[in-house]
Amino acid sequence: MKFGIGNGEGTKNGQTGRIRGRQQEVACECWFTSTGKMMPLMLKIKDEDGVCRTIRPIFVRSYEKKMFAGTPFIEFDCEITVGQRRRDVRLIYYQNENRWKLNVR
Repeated sequence: MKFGIGNGEGTKNGQTGRIRGRQQEVACECWFTSTGKMMPLMLKIKDEDGVCRTIRPIFVRSYEKKMFAGTPFIEFDCEITVGQRRRDVRLIYYQNENRWKLNVR
C-alpha cells in the first residue's frame, strides 16, 4: 500500500499530482474565455545561451486541475515546435504563486 501527502485530488491512473522531471520557469501568454477556461497561446523561455526565445503556437491536448501537498496547480498536456522538432511538454500553472513552469518529457 502506498502512502502520500494530499487529499487524493489530482490522481490519474493511480498516480498522485506529483510533478516529475526538470522544470524550467517560463513566461506564458494566456487567454481566458468568458467561462473562465484558460488557453495558453505563447511561451517565452531562455535557452542555454541566455537568449529569450518565443514559442508559438501551443497545441493543448488536455488539461487537468491537480493538487499536491496542498498546492493547487493546473497541468496542460501540450505539443510545441522548437526549430523543426515537435516536443511533448507539460505546461504547469501554479495558482497560488501565479507562475508558469515547463516540464519537458
